[in-house]
Amino acid sequence: MTPHQNSLRSFGTGREEVAQCLISFNLFKFMKKILLVEDEEIMIGLLQRKLSQEGYEVSVARDGEEGLKVMKEIKPDLILLDIIMPKMGGFEVMEAMAKDKEIKDIPVIVISNSGQPVELDRAQKLGAKDWLIKTEFDPQEVVDKVKKQIGK
Repeated sequence: MTPHQNSLRSFGTGREEVAQCLISFNLFKFMKKILLVEDEEIMIGLLQRKLSQEGYEVSVARDGEEGLKVMKEIKPDLILLDIIMPKMGGFEVMEAMAKDKEIKDIPVIVISNSGQPVELDRAQKLGAKDWLIKTEFDPQEVVDKVKKQIGK
């Protein structure tokens, strides 16, 4: 093989790598974004892993204040929101969201420790689209509820 043929062969491989990189970039760019606002590391790891495996881009905030800041920055397609967190709880986050035209229409799925009717009723009145009870759900239930709200 001549040096010219060899360099053409190398160029062909480089083009394939560039094309694959562009495909990966475009897929990443169009992935649905989920913001997980949760302070329990075990829940973060479990949900982040499962949702990423399902093809979602997952960002994490560990308290309500950080959650509000991140949602304004990234404009997620959906928010998974814990109720009891440090600094600012989930209900306060939802109240703040309702007052902000940039983020008020982002669907929220509440993550609750108790699942008490009073708590779930309040979440629904504040605009939550659905809820998960930590002690009762499995990861596939989360995926199913996410898909119901924003698709894949």
